[in-house]
Amino acid sequence: MTEVTTFQAMGLSPERLAAIEALGWTDPTPIQRRAIPEATGGKDVVGIAQTGTGKTGAFMIPSLEKVEPGKGMQVLVLCPTRELAQQVAEDSRHLSRGTSLRIADVVGGVSYDQQIEALRGGWEVIAATPGRFNDHMERRNVDLSSLKVLVLDEADRMLDMGFRPQIEDVLRRSPQNRQTMLFSATMPNGVHALALRITKDPFWVEATPAGTVAELIEERVYTVKPGKKPDLLLHLLDEPGWDQVLVFTRTKSGADSVSGRLTVANVGTEVMHSDRRMQHRVRALDRFSTGSVRVLVATDVAQRGLDVEGISHVVNYDVPTDPEDYVHRIGRTGRAGSAGTAVTFVTAAELGYLRSIEHRLGRNLERVSLEEFDYAGESHAASGRDRPKHPRSPGGIGTRSAKDLSDEELQRLLGFSK
Repeated sequence: MTEVTTFQAMGLSPERLAAIEALGWTDPTPIQRRAIPEATGGKDVVGIAQTGTGKTGAFMIPSLEKVEPGKGMQVLVLCPTRELAQQVAEDSRHLSRGTSLRIADVVGGVSYDQQIEALRGGWEVIAATPGRFNDHMERRNVDLSSLKVLVLDEADRMLDMGFRPQIEDVLRRSPQNRQTMLFSATMPNGVHALALRITKDPFWVEATPAGTVAELIEERVYTVKPGKKPDLLLHLLDEPGWDQVLVFTRTKSGADSVSGRLTVANVGTEVMHSDRRMQHRVRALDRFSTGSVRVLVATDVAQRGLDVEGISHVVNYDVPTDPEDYVHRIGRTGRAGSAGTAVTFVTAAELGYLRSIEHRLGRNLERVSLEEFDYAGESHAASGRDRPKHPRSPGGIGTRSAKDLSDEELQRLLGFSK
């Protein structure tokens, strides 16, 4: 089969083509070129794709083509996070421009009232998190009898979060003749088995190999003393081109601390983590995406499902403990053909995590040493005023910069390895 290279050649409705043009989408992404014709033709689809590859368009464009106004809920997209479900709903509204289709997101953390109105009113397209949608099913607010298309977006993440029972409940109540599409950034055994079980003779499409990093992302690692991380971040923010920056921390308290430090330095900042109320998280994301603030500090609640164009830099303020989280974090930049930069701060205590990431990637990441922030030569036992400015280290290492030392030498020097 010859791959279709334009939206116009896909046989889409005039309304859909007009909506796509209004979005400024000139050419379909690789996954859209392959998936849309198959899905429009009625095939089930299994896609291995990260956010940023155009996968939402790959499943929503063909899904919207099948919807008939006023005929009840016909498309259901299940997503692992509130942010992703809301983004899918918003993208669907843009793609249905010029039609009378009604689209709603059904997520936790917000009022039931409007969701009940949409579900009982038979709105045609619903993007939902499994927990809240299952809650509405138990309350008898949901009618799935008209469902034509069921999409599981980021299926691996949903299973990791323990949503399998809720997904299975939706599958049991859905019509057997529905079209099913499943998209996942990775394809572990559990997701692969689920895909085979719930789809019929599916078309398999892979946008990029699972777990890889976009080619347009420049990656750098800064070796840094723990107490110098805030100063290093402020130093980098003064560099040209650091226009829209997403900073990841390991903990919620860490995110609040970094946000506070940036705010004191007069850097426009918002913070997003699971302890923040939903309306605060929505406001934070809106202010960041519109450029009202320059920096968004977040925990891993934003590593997937955050779809913001133009993020110039992602900063791993803390090294992620899971190599897969590294891939998903830095995937927030370098999206849709744009270049981006991913920066990781690593202390001596975090070198083990960094090595795990490099092993997962199959390559070493570039180290950068800035003398005033670098931990080279710092004694693990020394602290505060007692710490010499230029300590001599054991084993004849002397005062060489971190870039001249191996990670093993640095760990031994700082007392983290024997």
